[in-house]
Amino acid sequence: MIRVLVVDDSVVIRRLVAQTLDRDPDITVVGTAADGRLALAKVEQLDPDVVTLDIEMPVMDGIETVRALRAAGRRMPVVMFSTLTERGASATLDALTAGATDYVTKPSGTGSVQTALERVGQELTPKIKALVPRAPGVPATRSARTGASVRRPVPARPVRAVVVGSSTGGPEALRTVLSSLTTPLPVPMLVVQHMPPVFTRQLAERLDRAGPTTVVEAAGGEVLRPGHAYLAPGGRHLELARQGADLTTLVTDGPPVNFTRPAVDVLFRSAVRTLGGDLLAVVLTGMGSDGREGAGEIARAGGHVLAQDEESSVVWGMPGAVTTAGHAHAVLPLDQVARAVVGAAEGAHA
Repeated sequence: MIRVLVVDDSVVIRRLVAQTLDRDPDITVVGTAADGRLALAKVEQLDPDVVTLDIEMPVMDGIETVRALRAAGRRMPVVMFSTLTERGASATLDALTAGATDYVTKPSGTGSVQTALERVGQELTPKIKALVPRAPGVPATRSARTGASVRRPVPARPVRAVVVGSSTGGPEALRTVLSSLTTPLPVPMLVVQHMPPVFTRQLAERLDRAGPTTVVEAAGGEVLRPGHAYLAPGGRHLELARQGADLTTLVTDGPPVNFTRPAVDVLFRSAVRTLGGDLLAVVLTGMGSDGREGAGEIARAGGHVLAQDEESSVVWGMPGAVTTAGHAHAVLPLDQVARAVVGAAEGAHA
């Protein structure tokens, strides 16, 4: 049974979130709190497996609470409740930097609070199960320690672009990779991070400040440039395309793939159509299996595929799916991914 502490300053939201989570037989809400200070005391008292935190609360807000939990050595997953606004996106990214594990967005425009919470439950329950995979019938995501390993010989083909996919834990994983680069890559990078609109623009701005790579939210039609990274906009697919002699971004509104838009598979498949196997694909932490099929196409075309290892992933869903399918040429701890990307990209341009 996964034990959850629900923290929100609204008594109505606390009650409805608790009721929503308690409907799942593998989850039980062991307590609630109205602000961060009370939450810290409840954590000491109840030792929950997961904490859900509203960002804006009196006395001690969500970001302060995350910092206090991590400073006290508490490592349980913390899922933030956010709003689909500029302020909510900024606060959520601050919370992730402070040590929050993931977030869910509060629906807007719904007919009732109950309907809104139903939608939250549809998003929150699977995340809790992925982050604490030890309830009955829930597959484990950390079944064995997975260190760096080589699955197959590294292709000798040139790398003309790096394509990256990530989800849960991805914002901080991307920041780690980009901040580890000491010089801009000699090739462009395209990135799909599962995130809603507004959030991706702010994430791009933060990643742009993280290292030497120029990071922008793709608008479509950008000519790809070395040392630049193009982040898929929330709610839209990002593809790699060709316009004359130029490689460009293409932003589309096609149907969701793997239940998400943007989707990693959409980017990876477009990259293969455009560049064949002259690619490096990187799959970082995330729920689900998005990227598995596209990574397979890249590998079969002769491209190079890297996956983050299980130990350093928040959720080893996406990289695990790529690895267990046999598509990864190397499975690496997060702190080794940047070096491998540089080696592949610069080796092709030596």
